[in-house]
Amino acid sequence: MIAAGPCVLESLELGIRVASELSRLCANLGLGYIFKASFDKANRTSIRSCRGPGLETGLRWLAEIKRVTGAPILTDIHEPGQAEAAARVADMLQIPAFLCRQTDLLVAASRTGRPLNVKKAQFLAPEDMASVLQKCWESGASGVVLCERGSSFGYHELVVDFRSLVIMRRLGVPVMFDATHSVQSPGGLGGTTGGDRRFVLPLARAALGIGIDALFMEVHPSPDEAMSDGPNMVPLGSMPRVLDEIAAFDGLSRKRGFAGLDWQ
Repeated sequence: MIAAGPCVLESLELGIRVASELSRLCANLGLGYIFKASFDKANRTSIRSCRGPGLETGLRWLAEIKRVTGAPILTDIHEPGQAEAAARVADMLQIPAFLCRQTDLLVAASRTGRPLNVKKAQFLAPEDMASVLQKCWESGASGVVLCERGSSFGYHELVVDFRSLVIMRRLGVPVMFDATHSVQSPGGLGGTTGGDRRFVLPLARAALGIGIDALFMEVHPSPDEAMSDGPNMVPLGSMPRVLDEIAAFDGLSRKRGFAGLDWQ
């Protein structure tokens, strides 16, 4: 499964363009696809950073993108009060990494009946996601995916410990790897977040080699002109080659089996 789209909804037309192209490319390669974009980015570096069109307009755009392209929708929520409204449009709800321990948010999202993509916080060890999972299950979650997106040690850099994919898989749920947020430099440009998209595909290859159930990427026709997360986004024009490699690595990994072996 590929979860991909622009970081934030910039316009309805852009959303339809990206969802249409990625749906076509994934279908040709036999890959599942879900369109991901945010109606609000509440965790930006600066108070002046672009946050998106907001809940009402953003959900209306997402519903139209879904209608026009047929692509299922993944979007993130930041407050418990957003869960029910977002679930009426989205096929899957995402819990941002910084908020994955917020009990009220997890409970509200779980009670919608939509499956959840919960990103592992940059400050948590992968085994600590067991407590997050327990909150979701006890709140009636219909399904949970855990997503690795790098760990923070300060100094504007993230580090990916690929052991976390194996550890979180052992918690009994599917795992996703976020290849673009993992190359971020949080706050690295002062008032905005930096990143280095050159490392997106190498990290994705590594995750696919270990074995994952889904891959997350932010994609934009012109990343350097994007309103959010431009430095770490993949250009839409590069996605045919990127997805071709992803399909090849995924096929090989599945033939060999998941790499989380128990030696004892």
